[in-house]
Amino acid sequence: MKALFDKVYSGIKLTRDDLIEMLSLEGEENLKALFERAYRIKKEEVGGKAYFRGIIELSNVCEKDCYYCGIRKSNTQVRRFLMGEDEIIETAQWVYEQNYGSLVLQAGEMRSPKFTEMIERVLKAIRQRTDDKLRVTLSLGEQDEETYARWLAAGAHRYLLRIETSNTQLYKRLHPEDHDIDIRLESLDALRRTGYQVGTGVMIGLPYQTVEDLADDILFFKQRDIDMIGMGPYIPHHDTPLPDLVEGVFDYDPERQLNLGLKMIAATRIFLRDVNIAATTALQALHAKGREMGLEAGANVIMPNATSTQYRESYQLYDGKPCLDENSGQCRGCLQHRVEYIGETIGFDEWGDSPHFVKRMATSG
Repeated sequence: MKALFDKVYSGIKLTRDDLIEMLSLEGEENLKALFERAYRIKKEEVGGKAYFRGIIELSNVCEKDCYYCGIRKSNTQVRRFLMGEDEIIETAQWVYEQNYGSLVLQAGEMRSPKFTEMIERVLKAIRQRTDDKLRVTLSLGEQDEETYARWLAAGAHRYLLRIETSNTQLYKRLHPEDHDIDIRLESLDALRRTGYQVGTGVMIGLPYQTVEDLADDILFFKQRDIDMIGMGPYIPHHDTPLPDLVEGVFDYDPERQLNLGLKMIAATRIFLRDVNIAATTALQALHAKGREMGLEAGANVIMPNATSTQYRESYQLYDGKPCLDENSGQCRGCLQHRVEYIGETIGFDEWGDSPHFVKRMATSG
């Protein structure tokens, strides 16, 4: 491993083979060295603060039927919900009062004039209620460019649209025939043209996925000039078809999934340097200190759940999602303690924009 780490520490441009080698590392000492280098780059490029994004999971109604997702439209076992506008706005007000600085509005994917108008009204109300001091990220799936533009004008700033994998053939294995990766990629292009801070991400440790695929995912982030990354380990959901589809082919190992997720964060930080990277809740589902481990591997964003506990049971994309019965105030206090325990500070009252986005806009302007 010495040649790889010499290259990483010297700042020499890394190759696809280097990424594959990083993602293939095993052994406590090697992983420790990888995470330490990623953390050092994080401190140099984005600082030692963890930025909170209060997340509101406003609906689990979804038009998509992805084989791995607990809220896929064919899952008849889940209780569907759509929060009322006033409820969403009041929750956003709470996020603002907690000094989070940023908010995420997330839902299952819906495309309709009614939904577009509802989100537009909500964004305008949030902007007014918070004096336009709250950065808003949307994670609402594939939409047309006009919708993206309307939401940006209404008060959104960032958009997260995960692709789950950049491997076209793997994407087809994970989705029905009417799910088209080219449409998803065009949506990313539309977001970029519209003027958002653009985020995407992948699932890590999927059935049939290789470390070569994951290295290509990182190269995809680079090629697309992505500003922020949200990615986490694949965790099965019992009411989805994927576990049955891969029975006998894929043996689920939580420890392997966790380590691969952390290696992916570290390799992405080392390769992309100045992007925002989230330590996702899925890491904590695999280990009690998973999100802290994500921060120590190079992540710099955490998303405390601000959704009312009455809805959380119905918004489970995978089994074992943590904090389902923990109210928003408890979640805030718990995460603050976790972050401070590892020696980091929290960017309260700060937007925490991606430094990559700031540089990109300065260069283009």
